[in-house]
Amino acid sequence: MNAPSFPRDLALIGAGYWGKNLARNFRDLGALHTLCDSNASVLDTYGNDYAGIPKCTQVEEVMANPAIHKVAIAAPAALHYTLAKAALQAGKDVFVEKPLCLDEREAEELVALAASSGRILMVGHLLQYHPCVRKIQELLAGGDLGKLYYVTSNRLNLGKIRQEENALWSFAPHDISVILSLAGHRLPEQVQCVGEDYLSDGVADTTVTLLGFPGRVRAHVYVSWLNPFKEQKLTVVGSKGMVVFDDTQPWGQKLILHRDYLTWAGGQVPTPSKAKGEPVLVAETEPLRCECQHFLDCCRDRTAPRTDGAEGLRVLKVLRMAQESLEQQGRPLGDASENQSASRGRTGAPDRAVSTTVGAAAPAGVGMQPDYYVHPTAVVDEGAVVGRGTKIWHFSHVMKGARIGERCVLGQNVNVDNGAILGNNVKVQNNVSVYTGVEIEDDVFLGPSCVLTNVTNPRSQVNRHSLYEKTRIRRGATVGANATIVCGITVGRYAFIAAGAVVTKDVPDYALMVGNPARQQGWMSRHGHRLKPGPDGFLTCPETGYRYQESDHGTLRCVDLSEDAPLPPEWSKGTRSYDEFKR
Repeated sequence: MNAPSFPRDLALIGAGYWGKNLARNFRDLGALHTLCDSNASVLDTYGNDYAGIPKCTQVEEVMANPAIHKVAIAAPAALHYTLAKAALQAGKDVFVEKPLCLDEREAEELVALAASSGRILMVGHLLQYHPCVRKIQELLAGGDLGKLYYVTSNRLNLGKIRQEENALWSFAPHDISVILSLAGHRLPEQVQCVGEDYLSDGVADTTVTLLGFPGRVRAHVYVSWLNPFKEQKLTVVGSKGMVVFDDTQPWGQKLILHRDYLTWAGGQVPTPSKAKGEPVLVAETEPLRCECQHFLDCCRDRTAPRTDGAEGLRVLKVLRMAQESLEQQGRPLGDASENQSASRGRTGAPDRAVSTTVGAAAPAGVGMQPDYYVHPTAVVDEGAVVGRGTKIWHFSHVMKGARIGERCVLGQNVNVDNGAILGNNVKVQNNVSVYTGVEIEDDVFLGPSCVLTNVTNPRSQVNRHSLYEKTRIRRGATVGANATIVCGITVGRYAFIAAGAVVTKDVPDYALMVGNPARQQGWMSRHGHRLKPGPDGFLTCPETGYRYQESDHGTLRCVDLSEDAPLPPEWSKGTRSYDEFKR
């Protein structure tokens, strides 16, 4: 079978121990453009198979190269934040090995930066891409295991012993990532971790982490590099079945399913079943190859990765709580907000690996419990990001990869597609579909049944998923009921699209657009009032008294309040009806 065809535009930063595996896979997928490592002797180890691939020792060369659109980072964890941030700011999609970084604030900043710049950010939680783990997720989702009870994960070996990070941070991220996915992508209610440092002071060689989730779901993760034999085993127990994934076994024996492991004598006494487990066969593929291809697919299709930045941040939160519990001799920690004053700005990783930076606020949808409302008839897919205080009403659907900000309201029968972005305080009325390629900034109002498109010439017989056109509705704009916004255009800040209008070209800030096709019929104030010139040459809003001025270039700006500034409290709530101002 021929390898998928991808653009040759990816640079690998960090070509050493693990980087060699990434280099091989990205090369075989046809995407590897450049190898970068600060140690020239590492680059010298690459033989004839990499003869045509440029090599450099300076990261700046990668960031400045316009032919490089993607960056994979396999450098030490302490450098992840700096390198990932530089790549995102350079306009490149980013794959970064686990952990995303070592500090929550830094992780939050990276997630927010990727969202605001429209870049892909993916974390290398490799176990999520193992075909056996994918099958376990399918079995659980399909009801074969019944209700999830608990998960155990053992990752033991003799070596590789590290001094720059402890066994928890070295081994556990992959297992925690998988456990969170099995528990519904929720963070645990309680985390407890115990361990000991035998070889190097302050660097735990063995840890046991206990996780407690809502609904009495439990998990434990046991990791150690001081064990006489290698064990990589994940056991998932449900009410109807158990499944064991033993990665040390031959492929055909890696995944064993135990169905109906109990019988109930007299309907009351549980008796273990002696039936032998059945192997579950899955296609044999290299997990790292699946992971690398998934990143390239997401970059091509502009879809959110399975292990995107938000997922990486959730894992980092659990690691931080486990590290704090470990440092406090196993004291259980509850809600994620507990000990925030003590932990924010700290990495939770061993001090010798610390790199602290004050970053941005937490991204939408990341928290111990969902702090947004979803009506029982609505569906929010795993992998969607929803901000605090948002409300999602009857029969609405938020798809995987959608990003919705804080304090939004989605009315009945609203669909938000994969890759669509909604800012904060966006109001979406009934029967609206926000498709892939649509970006909506803060404070936008979308009226009932308005139409947003993403392909100019759609045909059912022609797949144009890779050709979606970007439609941008900027801050504060209003789109009236049954209006249509043709794709590929920008609706300016505080523009007002009248009901039923069909917008076919870019709309200036504050413009009032009416008709089919829509034509500008004057200007609207930030408060939604039609503006008329006064004797002083200014256009004045009748509600606030704010003055607006039209330029010679046909644009409008407010001279009393910046378009980016929040409304003063006294003007943030209406007290008089529109008809009063009209009269």
